[in-house]
Amino acid sequence: MGGTVSTGGAKPTGGAIATGGQTGSGGASGSGGTSGTGGKTGSGGTTTSGTGPCDIFATGNTPCVAAHSTVRALLGAYNGNLYQVTRASDNTTKDIGVLGPGGFANSATQDSFCTGATCTISIIYDQSGNNNHLKQAPAGQRKETPDNLAEATALKFTISGHTVYGVHLPPGYGYRVDQTKGVATGDDPETEYMVTSGTFYNGSCCFDYGNAETNNTDDGKATMEAVYFGNWTSQGKGAGNGPWVMADMENGVYAGPSFAANPADTPQTSAYVTAMVIGRSGTFALKGGNAQTGNLTTFYDGARPAGYNPMKKQGAIILGIGGDNTATAQGNFYEGVLTSGAASDATASAVQANIVAAGYGN
Repeated sequence: MGGTVSTGGAKPTGGAIATGGQTGSGGASGSGGTSGTGGKTGSGGTTTSGTGPCDIFATGNTPCVAAHSTVRALLGAYNGNLYQVTRASDNTTKDIGVLGPGGFANSATQDSFCTGATCTISIIYDQSGNNNHLKQAPAGQRKETPDNLAEATALKFTISGHTVYGVHLPPGYGYRVDQTKGVATGDDPETEYMVTSGTFYNGSCCFDYGNAETNNTDDGKATMEAVYFGNWTSQGKGAGNGPWVMADMENGVYAGPSFAANPADTPQTSAYVTAMVIGRSGTFALKGGNAQTGNLTTFYDGARPAGYNPMKKQGAIILGIGGDNTATAQGNFYEGVLTSGAASDATASAVQANIVAAGYGN
């Protein structure tokens, strides 16, 4: 995604980018209301509830086709590796697993391996079984060099009493996988969410997680569909000053059916934010909320903008960048998934309740 940029966010950085965006007309519409259940969780234990977001999506007939997190297992039975770190001093690698099936990251493994050294997160493993692992994003149309890898110790925090590490992505950092399995293509429906931060963002393009072009190039309207988070105002926008949950569909980041401001898309400024896009044939929905408590709010659920029906999704997966490797945005990433099929409101609500129960920041 391209366009001019503005500044903003709690820690705004990043420069300008060189391309212009499309323009649009018409008013934004949105549907209000909240759904789902929340509630906090206490600390202790090595696992979450025994059920992960991907178990909930599967029960709702929208199974995960990709699941990424450096924080926790996203399936109740997952007992594999979450991510890999690379030590700069000798270029050796170490896989970081979970404390037990369905559990939190075994961060002690990273701490031991990286003591006295600089480590980067070199792979974020796909927990779905489809091997859609995120690695260093290669050169692309807008940034003609590979993106930087996140520093492994830059985003230390606790979840249910466990010390873990998220993925801290300043401008110029990003991950990608172009050849994938199971990810939606064409006009196929999908659901995408990520847990990000409402305190680290900016007004640049584009802090995305989701479906993108397979050639790292802007292939025109409707060739990508990703969750966007930030306060970029050159295209779509929400109420106030942001940051907002929006959908990057290429040549347009949208809060509704046009670039007009959608007053129902309210700023999400909590420390941990759930951001979700549900893509259907002819329509899409935006949902979001505080990942520590409460329900999801529906910011928009309606028709796609002109020129985006049908969609022409290609099925790559990006994190922290635009589909054409525009890399001037910033954000934090804790977990996220892509599914096959559009989740129901009930399924989305249950996923939010699972995220809240995980205990971010506790």
